[in-house]
Amino acid sequence: MPDPAFRRKYRFDDEEPVFVRRQQRQSLPAEDLYDPVDGLPEGDRWSTWDLPAAGDRGPEPYPRWLVTELAAVDSELGVLKTGKEADVCLVRRGVPPSGPSCLLAAKRYRDAGHRMFHRDSAYREGRRVRQSRDNRAMAKGTAVGRQMIADQWARAEFAALCQLHQAGVPVPYPVQLLGTEVMQEFIGEADGTAAPRLAETRPEPAELVGLWRQLVRALTTLAGLGLAHGDLSAYNLLVDRGRLIMIDLPQVVDVIANPRGAEFLERDAANVARWFTARGLTADLLSTAVPPSRHPAGPDPVSNPPRAQAGYPGPGAASRDPSAARPGPGPGEWAEVPAPEDLGFFLLCEARLA
Repeated sequence: MPDPAFRRKYRFDDEEPVFVRRQQRQSLPAEDLYDPVDGLPEGDRWSTWDLPAAGDRGPEPYPRWLVTELAAVDSELGVLKTGKEADVCLVRRGVPPSGPSCLLAAKRYRDAGHRMFHRDSAYREGRRVRQSRDNRAMAKGTAVGRQMIADQWARAEFAALCQLHQAGVPVPYPVQLLGTEVMQEFIGEADGTAAPRLAETRPEPAELVGLWRQLVRALTTLAGLGLAHGDLSAYNLLVDRGRLIMIDLPQVVDVIANPRGAEFLERDAANVARWFTARGLTADLLSTAVPPSRHPAGPDPVSNPPRAQAGYPGPGAASRDPSAARPGPGPGEWAEVPAPEDLGFFLLCEARLA
């Protein structure tokens, strides 16, 4: 019997038989093998501008100083402030090596086990989420509920900054919200020196009157929107080149929905009025001070605040809808700026609570 190997002869145009071995399927590499910062220095990260949802970025149009390039790097420059519920860090966002850059303040809320702000239930009255299960978890103070509260603080501050920025209140521009981190405009110098708090300044009489006018204008707008800061003091106000900036707004209170809204409004007024009075601000100084030469178009609630006079329409003359601000008084209808002792009543009238 002939050998099968020699069954036939190969011709010159026959192809050599090729046998391919079945290769073993390769598994994906482990996730920890990848470098999440791609070799960046310790503490740095790539820009997170593309990570938040569309509604978790600041209001448009974006300011020209804001760096939105995805090639930018966020570099940690240190801690600016530590508070009861969050830490504020200085971050430089820039395109390496010599592209545009800007300074940002990253406010990072602590987790539920490290927060020191325990008396927060009064501020959260009137705030509700859609899921009743979440409301019960926050009310009972479970681990999940405490984490939800931390998320709610960050979201509440970001929403307040967006609303007040669009309403013209002097607050830092809200850049983005990512989890429990609120990224906002840094108020200070280009070298990273933060603007001083109002409590750290010693203004002259003329400057004191100017700061008081700015404060009344900001609080008037806030009360007209049906809101109160909730924890306002000379430590929550920055002075940047003569401009008053309001900060720390996680506990902003809806004075209509919150049963203690009027109390928070009066307490804010009393805290800042006490500081200005201690620095020498009186009704006589306000009456003798020269008013600002330039005002925005239309009636100015600072130079013409509503007072308890016959022409004032009264707190019940308009809707109590907190989303609708009351139109200002007519030109020349009111007289001087409210004195510190009158600020509480003045804001209650603006919020329709007096």
